[in-house]
Formats: sequence, C-alpha cells, structure tokens
Amino acid sequence: MLQEGGVILYPTDTVWGIGCDATNPEAVKKVYELKQRADSKAMLVLVDSPVKVDFYVRDVPEVAWDLIEMADKPLTIIFSDARNLAPELLAEDGSVGIRVTHEAFSQGLCRQFRKAIVSTSANISGQPSPANFAAISDEVKQAVDYIVNIRQEEKTSPKPSSIIRLEAGGVFKIIRP
Repeated sequence: MLQEGGVILYPTDTVWGIGCDATNPEAVKKVYELKQRADSKAMLVLVDSPVKVDFYVRDVPEVAWDLIEMADKPLTIIFSDARNLAPELLAEDGSVGIRVTHEAFSQGLCRQFRKAIVSTSANISGQPSPANFAAISDEVKQAVDYIVNIRQEEKTSPKPSSIIRLEAGGVFKIIRP
C-alpha cells in the first residue's frame, strides 16, 4: 500500500499514526487532506535506524547521534536543511522532524519499506489525539487505504514523543519534554 502511494493507519512507538511514503508528494497531500490540516504545518517521519537520518538531513550536527543513542523514550528531533523527502512534508524553513523508532512493528515496517514513513497522530486537525485504536474516529478509519491489523485491542494510553529542535553547531531547544 505504501509503495502504491496509499495512506495507512498503523501503531508506532508512541500513538497510532496516519502514514504514507514520506518521499511521495501525492501521498503526503492525501494525508494533509485527510487530517484537514494546513500544509504549512510540517509532519514528522519515522526511520528504522540512525544511519537513515544522514540520508534525509544535509548536515547532521554531531550531538544528534548522542541524543538518539541516549534517549530513554521516543524522541523526535527537528533538523534543518532536510532533503530527499516530499517538499510538502517540510516546514516553511526547510526543516523536518525525524524519529528513529525502536518499536518492533514500526521499525520493521520502515526497514522493509526502505524509506521514511510519515507519522502523524490519527485524528482530524484540532481534535484530540486518540489514546489508542478504539479512540480513533470512524471518519479517520474510513479515510485511510489500509488499517494495520495488530495491537488494535490495546487499551494503554502511550505518550507522544519528546521533541527537540536541533540547529547547526549543536544548539538545541526543547519543544516538548
């Protein structure tokens, strides 16, 4: 489905996400339309390995590797000067949020797909993020092309990732602890 430009609903290392091929402009547009979200608001991407970060960011500050390695919970890093991604996915300043996922399913999906996958909360913009699969609206479920059939029965309420904005020279700002 991802290879065909489709939009999926899938479990991640945090909350359930709406995803697509992060390199496919048409697929990214579908996600913005589904979420009814302004395309000026960037979405993050998941990758399966720190090695992949280099492919999507022109100049990765050295401190990024330490942050990725030392993180004890899911961490999204906003990098400047993104590349090799659909332009519609990037913030107006050319930055993108990337998270290296360590959760078995989403990591395996990224590894098998061999590209970054969009990961945005499974809700319409402005509505609360669903705590688990059961809380995802029927509107979202009906709008995606495929729903991954695992972990749908879980009732836990995972937290979203921490977010750090990282600039050249290693200067960073904590956006969400």
